[in-house]
Amino acid sequence: MFKLLKTVFKAGDSTTKYPFKPYEVDPDFRGKPELNSDQCIVCGACTIACPANALTLRTDPEKGERTWSLFLGRCIFCGRCEEVCPTKAIRLSQDFELSVKNKQDLFQETGFATAACQQCHRPFTSYKELNYAIELLKQQADDPAKLKDKLQVLHTCPDCKRQNSLTKTADMEAHMNLPLLAYQDKKTTLNLTALQPAEPSSMKSAVKNSNDFSNPSVNPIVR
Repeated sequence: MFKLLKTVFKAGDSTTKYPFKPYEVDPDFRGKPELNSDQCIVCGACTIACPANALTLRTDPEKGERTWSLFLGRCIFCGRCEEVCPTKAIRLSQDFELSVKNKQDLFQETGFATAACQQCHRPFTSYKELNYAIELLKQQADDPAKLKDKLQVLHTCPDCKRQNSLTKTADMEAHMNLPLLAYQDKKTTLNLTALQPAEPSSMKSAVKNSNDFSNPSVNPIVR
């Protein structure tokens, strides 16, 4: 008995003190996704890459707001959102205690202001994504005139861009508006004689002689 107790005290604790103390997980453990709203540009890359559709983006035109939403009940902790994020705004933490009493607590949402199109005045992107693109263009732009044109395009929604592109191109139905030729109803008589090529004079004489049966040179039967 004393030998067993000695072995137990020497070996120490064989179990963890969780939940009384935090459980230490592996440094590469993939736990609850966390969003840094200051770093996020609301591009939606994470929502496209998420295979479980745990991440969604919805836009409210009346409020002028785009909402990023995470449903932990669908998350499979694959880490695709962390991989595709261009600004490293989302990462998988080491938090694994996700049990809740109310299902609504599994939803995490963050709202962002949207930018309106300069032509149709409808919201089409977030201000943060627009500013992010503008800063990238300023770093790469060499000609101020070209930069001004690019900035004007950035403030235009895809629908208006498509309409502007169709307006600038040639009219696909322009050939239908051309005036037709005025055709005359009366019949045109063709001169077939005038269309035939002229025969040489030697050929005419040969044909004439071939028709003369009284000529012995042509018709040897005639004596």
